[in-house]
Amino acid sequence: MLPYPQIDPVAVAIGPLQIHWYGLMYLVGIGGAWLLASRRLNSFDPTWTKEKLSDMIFWLAMGVIVGGRLGYVLFYDLPAYIANPLLIFEVWKGGMAFHGGFVGVMIAAWWFGRRNGKSFFELMDFVAPMVPIGLGAGRIGNFINAELWGKPTDLPWAMVFPPFSDPAQLPRHPSQLYQFALEGVALFLILYLFSRKPRPTMAISGMFALFYGLFRFLVEFVRMPDAQLGYLAWGWVTMGQILSLPMIIAGIVLIWLAYNRAPAGKNAAV
Repeated sequence: MLPYPQIDPVAVAIGPLQIHWYGLMYLVGIGGAWLLASRRLNSFDPTWTKEKLSDMIFWLAMGVIVGGRLGYVLFYDLPAYIANPLLIFEVWKGGMAFHGGFVGVMIAAWWFGRRNGKSFFELMDFVAPMVPIGLGAGRIGNFINAELWGKPTDLPWAMVFPPFSDPAQLPRHPSQLYQFALEGVALFLILYLFSRKPRPTMAISGMFALFYGLFRFLVEFVRMPDAQLGYLAWGWVTMGQILSLPMIIAGIVLIWLAYNRAPAGKNAAV
């Protein structure tokens, strides 16, 4: 069994002001996305300026934050937020849903693309390889917060999370680290390498949807479901799996359409 590193969720405290690691992980994700996009900008559109890129990153970040929070509220704990709506604004405590953030990004990409002469999938193909940076950083934030841990296990890398998080004090799968490795590192490498060569429009978006959906669906088998929801069917199906299954199907469809309907074209290769 591995010891859980006792990291204070508050990175910096200045009087009543507290800056949480979870919030800083969003800055890491946004900053990392901007740096990667800057490298790929010329191959995407040489006429775009760094200012326009910054505008795009800003609106996509808003899509992540607003969509992620609303997605969690709607899909995971709606009764609690109806009872106390002010909880919606306490984002530093966690409670963000990837699938909601993904919808927020799609809406922001569609809106920004229309205003800047880009189709929805042109922009999504450009954006997709950046997303795992934020996903990986977010999972590290979950780990520091000692939240979203896995099922009990006797594997040698199991961890006992702090009593405030897990009163049962059982050795558990560090599922946040599994998700960091899959949704962050592995997904980034897949999309980064795949996007280095020109691909037909929709292909990169399809790869993102397919592999994120697969990775999330698999990790849910060892991750504990949200306590307020539990398992939704057959004693093992979770909300995360239900929301990931359409992504897997959509990814397969997009890849098929990309290679069977769209001519090979230019993409934002690194």
